[in-house]
Amino acid sequence: MTKKERYKRVLGWFSENVPVAETELRFATPFQLLVAVILSAQCTDKRVNIVTTSFFKKYPDAISISKATQEEVFEQIKSISYPNSKSKHILESARMIVERFGGEVPSSLEELQMLPGVGRKTANVVASVVYNEPVIAVDTHVFRISRRLGLSTKKDVRGVEDDLTVNIPEELRAIAHHWLILHGRYICTARKPKCDECGLRDF
Repeated sequence: MTKKERYKRVLGWFSENVPVAETELRFATPFQLLVAVILSAQCTDKRVNIVTTSFFKKYPDAISISKATQEEVFEQIKSISYPNSKSKHILESARMIVERFGGEVPSSLEELQMLPGVGRKTANVVASVVYNEPVIAVDTHVFRISRRLGLSTKKDVRGVEDDLTVNIPEELRAIAHHWLILHGRYICTARKPKCDECGLRDF
Protein backbone atom coordinates (compact mmCIF):
# COMPACT_ATOMS: atom_id res chain seq x y z
CA MET A 1 0.00 0.00 0.00
CA THR A 2 1.46 3.35 -1.02
CA LYS A 3 1.35 6.32 1.34
CA LYS A 4 -1.24 7.98 -0.92
CA GLU A 5 -3.47 4.89 -0.75
CA ARG A 6 -3.02 4.67 3.01
CA TYR A 7 -4.11 8.26 3.51
CA LYS A 8 -7.09 7.75 1.22
CA ARG A 9 -8.26 4.66 3.13
CA VAL A 10 -7.73 6.16 6.59
CA LEU A 11 -9.45 9.44 5.73
CA GLY A 12 -12.22 7.53 3.95
CA TRP A 13 -12.85 5.39 7.03
CA PHE A 14 -13.05 8.42 9.30
CA SER A 15 -15.31 10.30 6.86
CA GLU A 16 -17.75 7.40 6.77
CA ASN A 17 -17.67 6.39 10.42
CA VAL A 18 -17.00 9.68 12.24
CA PRO A 19 -18.75 12.35 10.17
CA VAL A 20 -18.80 14.79 13.09
CA ALA A 21 -15.64 15.44 15.11
CA GLU A 22 -14.86 18.61 17.03
CA THR A 23 -13.00 19.87 20.06
CA GLU A 24 -14.28 18.74 23.44
CA LEU A 25 -13.19 21.99 25.06
CA ARG A 26 -16.11 24.27 25.91
CA PHE A 27 -15.85 27.89 24.83
CA ALA A 28 -18.02 30.74 23.57
CA THR A 29 -15.41 33.07 22.02
CA PRO A 30 -11.99 32.83 20.35
CA PHE A 31 -10.38 34.16 23.53
CA GLN A 32 -12.06 31.52 25.66
CA LEU A 33 -10.79 28.80 23.33
CA LEU A 34 -7.29 30.25 23.55
CA VAL A 35 -7.43 30.14 27.35
CA ALA A 36 -8.85 26.61 27.33
CA VAL A 37 -6.11 25.34 25.01
CA ILE A 38 -3.39 26.93 27.16
CA LEU A 39 -4.92 25.24 30.21
CA SER A 40 -5.20 21.89 28.43
CA ALA A 41 -1.44 21.38 28.11
CA GLN A 42 -0.68 18.14 30.01
CA CYS A 43 -4.19 18.23 31.44
CA THR A 44 -7.43 16.54 30.39
CA ASP A 45 -10.16 18.43 28.55
CA LYS A 46 -12.60 17.17 31.17
CA ARG A 47 -10.68 18.88 33.98
CA VAL A 48 -10.27 22.05 31.90
CA ASN A 49 -14.02 22.23 31.24
CA ILE A 50 -14.74 21.94 34.97
CA VAL A 51 -12.38 24.82 35.74
CA THR A 52 -13.41 27.10 32.87
CA THR A 53 -17.11 26.86 33.74
CA SER A 54 -16.55 29.18 36.71
CA PHE A 55 -13.46 30.88 35.30
CA PHE A 56 -15.28 32.27 32.25
CA LYS A 57 -18.14 33.53 34.41
CA LYS A 58 -15.67 35.64 36.34
CA TYR A 59 -13.40 36.47 33.39
CA PRO A 60 -15.37 36.19 30.13
CA ASP A 61 -12.94 38.12 27.93
CA ALA A 62 -9.42 39.48 27.57
CA ILE A 63 -10.33 42.85 29.05
CA SER A 64 -11.65 41.39 32.29
CA ILE A 65 -8.61 39.14 32.74
CA SER A 66 -6.18 41.94 31.89
CA LYS A 67 -7.40 43.82 34.96
CA ALA A 68 -6.82 40.87 37.29
CA THR A 69 -3.68 39.93 39.19
CA GLN A 70 -1.75 36.74 38.62
CA GLU A 71 -2.71 35.62 42.11
CA GLU A 72 -6.41 36.02 41.27
CA VAL A 73 -6.04 34.03 38.06
CA PHE A 74 -3.99 31.38 39.86
CA GLU A 75 -6.70 30.96 42.48
CA GLN A 76 -9.22 30.16 39.75
CA ILE A 77 -7.08 27.58 37.94
CA LYS A 78 -5.02 26.05 40.76
CA SER A 79 -6.49 22.57 40.22
CA ILE A 80 -5.01 22.54 36.70
CA SER A 81 -1.48 21.25 36.06
CA TYR A 82 1.23 23.93 36.17
CA PRO A 83 -1.04 26.72 37.47
CA ASN A 84 1.83 29.13 38.14
CA SER A 85 3.10 29.32 34.58
CA LYS A 86 -0.37 29.06 33.04
CA SER A 87 -1.80 31.90 35.14
CA LYS A 88 1.18 34.04 34.11
CA HIS A 89 0.77 33.20 30.42
CA ILE A 90 -3.00 33.76 30.42
CA LEU A 91 -2.64 37.13 32.11
CA GLU A 92 0.18 38.30 29.85
CA SER A 93 -1.63 37.07 26.72
CA ALA A 94 -4.81 38.88 27.75
CA ARG A 95 -2.92 42.13 28.25
CA MET A 96 -1.14 41.81 24.89
CA ILE A 97 -4.44 41.07 23.14
CA VAL A 98 -5.99 44.18 24.70
CA GLU A 99 -3.01 46.48 24.14
CA ARG A 100 -1.77 45.24 20.78
CA PHE A 101 -4.72 43.58 19.08
CA GLY A 102 -7.66 45.69 20.21
CA GLY A 103 -9.11 42.99 22.43
CA GLU A 104 -9.47 40.46 19.59
CA VAL A 105 -7.52 37.22 19.27
CA PRO A 106 -5.37 37.47 16.12
CA SER A 107 -6.00 34.99 13.33
CA SER A 108 -2.52 34.56 11.85
CA LEU A 109 -0.17 31.89 13.15
CA GLU A 110 2.65 34.40 13.41
CA GLU A 111 0.68 36.81 15.60
CA LEU A 112 -0.83 34.03 17.70
CA GLN A 113 2.64 32.74 18.50
CA MET A 114 3.62 36.19 19.75
CA LEU A 115 1.29 35.63 22.70
CA PRO A 116 2.97 34.35 25.90
CA GLY A 117 2.48 30.63 26.38
CA VAL A 118 1.27 30.10 22.81
CA GLY A 119 3.41 27.73 20.79
CA ARG A 120 2.82 26.31 17.34
CA LYS A 121 0.40 23.61 18.52
CA THR A 122 -1.84 26.04 20.42
CA ALA A 123 -1.73 28.55 17.56
CA ASN A 124 -2.73 25.83 15.09
CA VAL A 125 -5.66 24.73 17.26
CA VAL A 126 -7.04 28.27 17.55
CA ALA A 127 -6.45 29.05 13.86
CA SER A 128 -8.13 25.80 12.80
CA VAL A 129 -11.10 25.73 15.18
CA VAL A 130 -11.95 29.44 15.24
CA TYR A 131 -10.72 30.76 11.91
CA ASN A 132 -11.04 27.58 9.82
CA GLU A 133 -7.43 27.81 8.66
CA PRO A 134 -6.17 24.65 6.87
CA VAL A 135 -3.58 23.78 9.53
CA ILE A 136 -3.09 20.70 11.70
CA ALA A 137 -2.07 20.83 15.33
CA VAL A 138 0.05 17.87 16.40
CA ASP A 139 -0.30 16.95 20.06
CA THR A 140 0.76 13.68 21.70
CA HIS A 141 -2.33 11.85 20.39
CA VAL A 142 -1.95 13.03 16.80
CA PHE A 143 1.77 12.27 16.90
CA ARG A 144 1.22 8.73 18.19
CA ILE A 145 -1.67 7.86 15.88
CA SER A 146 0.02 9.25 12.77
CA ARG A 147 3.04 7.04 13.35
CA ARG A 148 1.02 3.94 14.32
CA LEU A 149 -1.12 4.20 11.20
CA GLY A 150 1.89 4.76 8.97
CA LEU A 151 0.81 8.27 8.02
CA SER A 152 4.25 9.51 9.01
CA THR A 153 7.58 7.99 9.99
CA LYS A 154 9.02 11.28 11.21
CA LYS A 155 10.38 11.31 14.75
CA ASP A 156 9.58 14.93 15.59
CA VAL A 157 6.33 16.88 15.92
CA ARG A 158 7.08 19.32 13.09
CA GLY A 159 7.97 16.48 10.74
CA VAL A 160 4.67 14.72 11.44
CA GLU A 161 2.80 18.01 10.98
CA ASP A 162 4.49 18.54 7.61
CA ASP A 163 3.60 15.01 6.44
CA LEU A 164 -0.05 15.43 7.45
CA THR A 165 -0.26 18.87 5.84
CA VAL A 166 1.13 17.61 2.53
CA ASN A 167 -1.07 14.52 2.37
CA ILE A 168 -4.42 15.69 3.79
CA PRO A 169 -6.57 17.93 1.55
CA GLU A 170 -7.06 21.45 2.87
CA GLU A 171 -10.81 20.99 3.32
CA LEU A 172 -10.25 17.96 5.59
CA ARG A 173 -7.40 19.21 7.77
CA ALA A 174 -9.55 20.79 10.48
CA ILE A 175 -11.69 17.71 11.03
CA ALA A 176 -8.76 15.32 10.51
CA HIS A 177 -7.06 16.94 13.49
CA HIS A 178 -10.06 16.00 15.65
CA TRP A 179 -10.38 12.54 14.11
CA LEU A 180 -6.84 11.69 15.13
CA ILE A 181 -7.09 13.26 18.59
CA LEU A 182 -10.35 11.51 19.49
CA HIS A 183 -9.15 8.19 18.08
CA GLY A 184 -6.03 8.47 20.20
CA ARG A 185 -7.94 9.55 23.27
CA TYR A 186 -10.59 6.81 23.26
CA ILE A 187 -9.45 3.92 21.05
CA CYS A 188 -5.76 3.94 20.15
CA THR A 189 -4.57 4.87 23.61
CA ALA A 190 -0.88 4.98 24.53
CA ARG A 191 -1.23 2.02 26.86
CA LYS A 192 -3.58 -0.89 26.23
CA PRO A 193 -5.05 0.34 22.91
CA LYS A 194 -8.51 -1.07 22.19
CA CYS A 195 -7.54 -2.85 18.99
CA ASP A 196 -10.65 -5.06 19.04
CA GLU A 197 -12.80 -1.92 18.74
CA CYS A 198 -10.64 -0.23 16.12
CA GLY A 199 -11.90 0.01 12.56
CA LEU A 200 -8.40 0.93 11.45
CA ARG A 201 -6.61 -2.09 12.89
CA ASP A 202 -5.86 -3.45 9.41
CA PHE A 203 -3.47 -0.51 8.96
